[in-house]
Amino acid sequence: MGWKPRQNDRMYRFVVYAGKAFFAALRLPVTVTGTENLPAPEPLNGRSRRAVPGSGAVVAITHFGYLDFAFAELVLWDHARVQARYMISKRAADHWFVSPFVFGLGHVITDRKAGAPAYDDALAKLRAGEYVAILPEAGVSRSYNVRALKTGAVRLAAEAGVPVIPISVWGSHRLLSRGHGFSLRRAWRAPVRVHVSPPIRHAPGLDVAEETEKLRRELQDGIDTCIADFPLAPEPGAWWMPARLGGGAMTDVERDAADVADKKAGRHDRG
Repeated sequence: MGWKPRQNDRMYRFVVYAGKAFFAALRLPVTVTGTENLPAPEPLNGRSRRAVPGSGAVVAITHFGYLDFAFAELVLWDHARVQARYMISKRAADHWFVSPFVFGLGHVITDRKAGAPAYDDALAKLRAGEYVAILPEAGVSRSYNVRALKTGAVRLAAEAGVPVIPISVWGSHRLLSRGHGFSLRRAWRAPVRVHVSPPIRHAPGLDVAEETEKLRRELQDGIDTCIADFPLAPEPGAWWMPARLGGGAMTDVERDAADVADKKAGRHDRG
């Protein structure tokens, strides 16, 4: 376990601007649509969104690569000055290098064997007006289709009385994803597409499973929107395209079977 600093807005801004500098150095063209679905910024000294009880949201992000969360956060920051608190696995939080940033940025540490404390922490942050970001697929979808989601995002939003904001990220999996390491040549000027869908508000009488499936459809529709005008034409059988579109990625059935095999073998997705 590394150093555990207190939550610090200056550290958050440092990490955000370091990420922006890194992506700028790679000359990544990032196209964003749907920003009208984000909240209007409420600046605190012109630097970050003020946390006001009742003003928070759950942010649900697709998970095809290991940098999806970073592009989602840059969109949240650039368009609404939001400092989202991410749900981070205990395994990652225990790493000596990652640990200081997890605590300093105020993220929520989740333990798959005992999830109640993380749920309570996330709920408290939401009720205080924070934004809590979740990757509800709980692991990289190697078919590059949005798979069945965990219900936590919807349950948290309903209990806190806040909306869920779906953010779909396409193209960042080409930079770094499960089974495909980082390549400077591939990353140079690699386009990334982000779409923010309309917020989903809890509907009384609608059960959690139905609402979770609605969220999955919104995230997949966002991915389809991104693919439709993605500026890079894939070669036939491209590994980063879904099989349903002629790509070389796993089918959904193959993905699910591979995930089961990995779980039985004790192999864990680091994402």
